[in-house]
Amino acid sequence: MEKYYPRIADKLIKDTLRRSGGVLVEGPRWCGKTTTAEQLAGSSFYLDPEFVGNYRDLLSIAPENIFGGETPRLIDEWQLLPMIWDKIKREIDVRNDVGQFILTGSSVPADLSQIAHSGIGRIVKLRMGTMSLFESGESQGTVSLEELFSAPEAIHGAKKITPRQLAFLICRGGWPFSLRLEKEDDAIGVSRDYYYSLTKEDVYRVDGTRKNPSTLEKIMRSYAKNICTQIKYSRICEDIRLTESSSTSEDTVCSYIAFLKRLFVIDEIPAWQPNILSNIYVRTTETRNFVDPSIATAALNLTPDILLRDITMFGKLFESLCLRDLGAYAEYLGGELYHYKDSKNLECDAVIQLKDGRWGAVEIKLGIYHTNEGAANLKKLYNKVDKSKMMPPSFLMVLSGSEEFAYRRRDGVYVVPIDCLKY
Repeated sequence: MEKYYPRIADKLIKDTLRRSGGVLVEGPRWCGKTTTAEQLAGSSFYLDPEFVGNYRDLLSIAPENIFGGETPRLIDEWQLLPMIWDKIKREIDVRNDVGQFILTGSSVPADLSQIAHSGIGRIVKLRMGTMSLFESGESQGTVSLEELFSAPEAIHGAKKITPRQLAFLICRGGWPFSLRLEKEDDAIGVSRDYYYSLTKEDVYRVDGTRKNPSTLEKIMRSYAKNICTQIKYSRICEDIRLTESSSTSEDTVCSYIAFLKRLFVIDEIPAWQPNILSNIYVRTTETRNFVDPSIATAALNLTPDILLRDITMFGKLFESLCLRDLGAYAEYLGGELYHYKDSKNLECDAVIQLKDGRWGAVEIKLGIYHTNEGAANLKKLYNKVDKSKMMPPSFLMVLSGSEEFAYRRRDGVYVVPIDCLKY
C-alpha cells in the first residue's frame, strides 16, 4: 500500500462535515482529491464513464445502491452523472444530518444545465490544491505560521535544502504521484505530463467551446513568463505578438484564462485593501499565479539547471512556490492570502488576514542579500497602515530561499527559510 501523506484538506473536510450535510472537493486534476477523500470516507461509490447509462437507471430505480453505506459516503467522479447533485441534496434533506457525503471528481466541470439546486446550505465547496512543502515532507515545520500570529520572542530552525534542491522542488511541483518516483527526471515528468494533458486533451472537453491548443500554449507561456506580477491581460496580448510572431485579441486571452480558472489551473492572488493613512491609491490588479509553479516550468520547458542559470526566473518561480504554500497554510487557519501594491510602487508579496482581523505581511526573497530590502519594505507598509482603524500587524516576515536560519531580527522582523515553515 502506497504511503499516504497527510494533507491540509484532511482537517478542512472534517471541519466542513461537522457543520454541513456534504462537501464537494474541487481542485486541479492529479492533486489528490480522491485519495484524500478515501481516508475520511466511511464507504465509497466510484462512477465509471463506461457505465453512466446504468448509473442513471440505478439512480431512479434503486438509489440506495449509490447512497447507502457508512457515512460520510464518497461519490467519486460525480460530474459524470450531473443529475446526482440534486438527488444528493434531497437525500441530505431527508436524513437531516451532517457529514453525509463527500463528492470528488475531475476538474472538468459538470453540465450545470442538469442541476436545479445550487447546493447552498447542503453541500459546501472546498478547494484543494497541490501539496505544500510541509505536506510533501520537504519542510521541517519548525516555524508555525499560526504561532507567528502570537508574535513569539524567538523562533528557530535551520535550512536544509540546497539551491539545486529548491530548483528541483519548483520544477517537480506538489503533485502527489511525483513523490513516489525516485529519478529526478521522472518526478519532473509528472508536471510535464499534466501540462500536455491540459493543452492537448482538456482543451477540447470543458465548456463545449473548442479551444485552439496552440493559442492556449502561447497564452500559458506568456502567463508563465510574467508569473507573480500584476500584468494586465492586454500586455499578454502584446507579449504574444512580440515573442510568438502572431496576434491574439484581449477577448481571446480573457476567454482562455477563464477556461484555465475553471480547471483550477490558475490561482490568482487578490489585492489587499487596508486602511491607509495617506491618500495613496491602492492598486486592485491580482497577482498572476498558477496553482503550482511546476505548471510554469512545464510551459517554458525549464529544468533545475536552467533555473540556476536564470536567477530572475528562479526568483519569480520561488515566489510562486511560496505563494502556493502560504495560501494553503492561510486556508488551514481560516484566513485569506492577498498581495499589496500602491500607486507609490510600495509592494508586499503576501498578506495573510484571519477572520478576526489579525494580519501578517510577508516579503519573499530568494537571495540572502535581499533580506534587508524585504524588511525595509515591510516597515514601510507598517508605517502606512492606519492602525486607528485596523489592527497593527501580528508579524512581519521575510520568507527566504537562501537564509541559513530562522530567527527574529532586532527590528522585530522574522526571517524564515521556506523549508522551515508550516501552517
